[in-house]
Amino acid sequence: MHTTDPHNELQIGPRKESLLPFRLRIYRLVRKLLLGFIFISIVNGLFSYFFYTPKMYRINRENRDLVIKYYILQDKLRTLEREMEEIAHRDHYVYRPLFSTDSLQIEGVDTPYPDSKYAPLKSDIHASLMINTWKQMDQMARELYARSLSLDELQNLSKNKERLSTAIPALWPIDRSLLRNGIDPFGWRIHPLYHKRIFHKGVDLPGNVGDPVYATGDATVESVDERNSRRGYGRQVLLDHEFGYKTRYAHLSKVLVQPGEKIVRGQLIGELGRSGGVTGPHLHYEVIHQGEVVNPINYFNKNMTPEEYERIMAEIREQNLEKFDEE
Repeated sequence: MHTTDPHNELQIGPRKESLLPFRLRIYRLVRKLLLGFIFISIVNGLFSYFFYTPKMYRINRENRDLVIKYYILQDKLRTLEREMEEIAHRDHYVYRPLFSTDSLQIEGVDTPYPDSKYAPLKSDIHASLMINTWKQMDQMARELYARSLSLDELQNLSKNKERLSTAIPALWPIDRSLLRNGIDPFGWRIHPLYHKRIFHKGVDLPGNVGDPVYATGDATVESVDERNSRRGYGRQVLLDHEFGYKTRYAHLSKVLVQPGEKIVRGQLIGELGRSGGVTGPHLHYEVIHQGEVVNPINYFNKNMTPEEYERIMAEIREQNLEKFDEE
């Protein structure tokens, strides 16, 4: 007959009972911690939603300060823009007319940056304010760059003002008393030979074949083309006056200079003709500044009478002869 030992039963029972409560205690403790964490998170979220925490107060204060700083920066930028506009006005209407030079043209300097440059700012709560401010700053940087280059050029011109005064293409390239009919102007037009709309890069000064053509400023002959083509410029001369200026004399009947030759203002360089794509004899005259064609009329003294022009040309020819005699 099998009998149980009460003593052994008493020993085994308490050990099992002590092991099970330990696991339960761990489980209950973990569950309480998780529930407590979830409860605290919910309370904290609700509290943060309805009430400002010290951290939120600090962040909001910093955001308000940042917005105020942006508005102050925008005011300063607007003040600088007005000052830059004043500098640009003096550059265009005071300094450059003083040196008889065109305004400096820098390709792309007025083109705003693409919106992709400011894409990282679009997710910010103050995106509009920040993007507008950065656009102002970028525009200011481009304008500052342009004004800096312009003033550098003016400084160079001021150091060579005496040479500049004779290099600027400021005279008529032909004798105005020999001018026939009207001047074909600079700009877009219907070409009389090709019958299509093209940009006329200079002015056409009609005259008679063989009329003298003069250099409008001191220069070096950059190139000569004596091909008697029935299209294009025909016989032509390109002069380099330095200081960013060049002049072209086209449709000539005769070229009287050679590449590399030094030319003085008023010197005879060719004879008017009808070579190239023309319908009648005339001189096609261009003024090129910083690589861009500009309106030559802006360089002519339109109020000068033919008598005054002839007197000035006579004085220039006399001065040129004196220079050659000295050499």
